This record gives sequence, C-alpha cells and structure tokens, in this order.
Amino acid sequence: MNYKLKKISGDASFREFYRLQKGKNTSIIIQAKKEKFKNLITYIVVNKILVKYKIYAPKLITNHYEHDIIEITDLGQKSFYNKIIKKKNKFNDYKDLIKIIIKLQNIKLQRNYRLGKFKINFQNYSIKNLHNESDLFFDWYLKYCFKSPKLKKIKEILKNELTKIYKKLYFKNSTFVHRDFHASNIMINNNKLGLIDSQDAIIGNPLYDVASLIDDVRIKLPSNLQEKLLNFYYLKSKLKKEEYKNLKNDFEILSVQRNLKILGIFVRLFKRDGKPNYLKYLPYTWSLIERRLKNPIFKNLNLLFKKHLKIKKLKKINNL
Repeated sequence: MNYKLKKISGDASFREFYRLQKGKNTSIIIQAKKEKFKNLITYIVVNKILVKYKIYAPKLITNHYEHDIIEITDLGQKSFYNKIIKKKNKFNDYKDLIKIIIKLQNIKLQRNYRLGKFKINFQNYSIKNLHNESDLFFDWYLKYCFKSPKLKKIKEILKNELTKIYKKLYFKNSTFVHRDFHASNIMINNNKLGLIDSQDAIIGNPLYDVASLIDDVRIKLPSNLQEKLLNFYYLKSKLKKEEYKNLKNDFEILSVQRNLKILGIFVRLFKRDGKPNYLKYLPYTWSLIERRLKNPIFKNLNLLFKKHLKIKKLKKINNL
C-alpha cells in the first residue's frame, strides 16, 4: 500500500498537522513537542467524551505519545468557515452550531479522567482564569501598541475594574466549555458537523462558547444577526423569561474578556512567533469590543478606557 504524508496548515498553537494517505483512506497526524500533554493526551480524552455524547469528533487511531505524535481520524478539508464566509443568509446554518453548543452543555463532565497512566483534571473557569487570559491584552497588545510610562498603573486600574465586572457574571461555572468554539473549528464531512481543537475544554459559564461563536473576530456578522442568534440560544436553552437580561450581560462580559485576550494573542503571534497574518483581525476585534461596551454594565470601564487608552488611536495599531 502506498503512503503519502503531506503537511497541512496549522493554527495558532505549537502543533504541526499532517494528512496521511493510505490508499483511499486518510488520517491526521498531530505532532506536539510543546504543551505536549494538553495537545495530545487531553485532546484524546476530550474527543472520547464528545463521541460518547454523540458529538462528531476525531477518534484516536494510534498513540505515540513518547514520540510526540498521535494519529486521529480525518474530518475532511472543508470547515464551516469555508461554507459560510461568502453566504448571504447565514442564520439557519449558524442555528446548527448553536444546537451543538447546547449538546456540549448537556455533557455531564466529571472532574477527573484517566487515560492509561495519565490523569486529566478539568478546571473551573475562575476569575483568576479570566484574568490570566485578559492579561494578554496588557502584556502583549498594550506593551507594543501603546507606549506609556504609566502602563503598569493603567493595567492595575483596568484590572481592578475588570474584577468588578467578572464578579457580576450571573451563571455558574457548571457546563462543558470548548473554549475556542468558532467557524474554523467546525469541520464538514459527509454533511456532518464535526468539532476539532477541543484540548482547552474547561468547566465554565454557558455563555462563553456562545460569545466565541457569535463574536468571532474572523467573520463580520451584522449586529441584528448576532442578536437573533443569541435569542435562538436563549430559546433553546430553556431559561426562565426573567433570565434573558442576565444571559445578555454574561454574553457581553465574556465577549469583551475573550476579545481582549485575542488582541493580546494575535500580537504575541506576530511578535513572538513571526505570524503577521493575524494582525488583520485587530481592528474588527476592537469593533466587537466597542459594540459590547455599550452595555451599561461597562459604564465605568468605558470611562477608564477613554481616559487612559484612547481606543480610536489604539485601533490604528500604529506601533506595530
């Protein structure tokens, strides 16, 4: 049998991906030398959980952890992003993804799992976790885009306000959170929607994946479609009528938190990893943040941003 190995485009992680062709069959080889446990062992375990709950995800074929690689089933070459990006009416397609999020949130996730000699623990999305992520905004984005001798003080002021905002999150950390649920991580294979890149899963707020999907920095969805999708999630999640305001607040808090993190990650990818392609998303990421900051819950954060950062100037990314 003829074997062909072809490197395929990767993502923002340290992993490398290869498509292995064996006759008419293909599989995916993942190589991870950095963050190896998470990218290989945790990924295997999370995928097993997803498959158990009837969510289409890659299955393990062979495990060569000692050599930094695993082989998994191939979910094809077409992503939901490829399908949707030029489509005018996106609502019905996106509804299918909201339904997947609901299925994820019905998973009864345990704290601990085992895979052979390995033990995997799922953490709670605590306020400390939220800060660890939004700190990337200060430590990478602001460091390179906003030259100021007062940066340390500004970070302290804004972090104090973010703590107050994170404490206003209404829904408990009680559901499976994929943590990077967006159009490029959904594959389409034989008309089935498959979920990849699940190694960062955590126990968290049900609105996190919703915010990740609807406020995806790679796809510019009109605000009325974003609103419709949030309403669709609300109806499908069977929440009480009076909880909609809490749902919207949590959605917008987590969207701001996530997109502050993304600003930092994309600058880090450029500065540290030599990947400038992600810089093109920065202006729209800011636009999403500004869209969410209109919520009165951010009144004080808005004032602090205007006083200390001057968002309009930041959006030009002058210093990169």
